[in-house]
Amino acid sequence: MHCYGDLVNYLSCGMILTGLWHFVYHKKTQSSYGRYIQISPPTRTVPAKLAWFLQEMPALLIPLFLMLTSDKPFCTGTYLLLGTFCMHYCHRAFIYSLLTRGSPVPLGVIVAGGSFCLFNGFLQGHYLLHCAQFDDKWSADFRYKTGLLLFYVGMTVNIHSDYILCNLRKAGEVNYKIPTGGLFDYVSGANYLGEIVEWLGYAMATWSFPALSFAVFSTCFIGPRAFYHHRFYQEKFKDYPKMRKALIPFII
Repeated sequence: MHCYGDLVNYLSCGMILTGLWHFVYHKKTQSSYGRYIQISPPTRTVPAKLAWFLQEMPALLIPLFLMLTSDKPFCTGTYLLLGTFCMHYCHRAFIYSLLTRGSPVPLGVIVAGGSFCLFNGFLQGHYLLHCAQFDDKWSADFRYKTGLLLFYVGMTVNIHSDYILCNLRKAGEVNYKIPTGGLFDYVSGANYLGEIVEWLGYAMATWSFPALSFAVFSTCFIGPRAFYHHRFYQEKFKDYPKMRKALIPFII
C-alpha cells in the first residue's frame, strides 16, 4: 500500500477540528454515557462490558490487520510504536471491559465510539506502516525515549486509576463513592490525566501529525469530563477534599 500523505493530513486536521468542536459544544453538557447518561424510553442500550469491548476492538484490529498485510520491510521502531498504540486498546477491549461496572451504554454512543476507533486505528496504523520513515538513529533520539517513557507512565496511571474506580462499588451497588488512592488523592480525573499523558507521549515518540491530532482530540474529549466529575463530586459530597483539583495536581 502506498502512503496517502495528503489524505493523512486532511484526516488529522479533521480530527483536531472535531476535538475542538466537541470541547466547545460540550461546555455546558457532557456526552451521554456513564453518570451523565440520559435515556429516553425508545433508546436501546448495551451492557457496559459488551459495549466497551465492541467500541474499543476496531482500534486494535485495524492496526493488526495493516501490520499483517503490509508489504514494507520490517522496521523495529515502527512496530514498537504501533505496538504501544495496540497495547492500550488490548487492555481496553479485553481487561477493562471485564472489570467495568458502569451503566448500560446507548447503542448510538457505541456506534459513534466504534466508528472513531476504526478511523483512528486506520490513521495511526497507515501512517506508521506506510508513511513514517524511522532510521536506526531514531531509537536513540530523546523524543523517542521521552515519549515512550511518558506513554508507559500515563498508561500505568490510567490502568491503576481505572482499577480503583472499578473496585469502588460492589456488584449491584449503584451509589457513588469518593475515589481515593494513587493520583485520585490529588485530582478527580486521575484516569483521564493518565490517558492524556499516554497520548502526548505517543505523539512525542512518533513525532507525527496524526499522533498529535489524536493527542489533541483526546485532551479536548476527556479533559472537560474531568472537570464535570470534579463538580459532580463537590456537589454530591460535602466532605469532598477541598485541596483536590480536577485534572492537573495543584494547578487546575
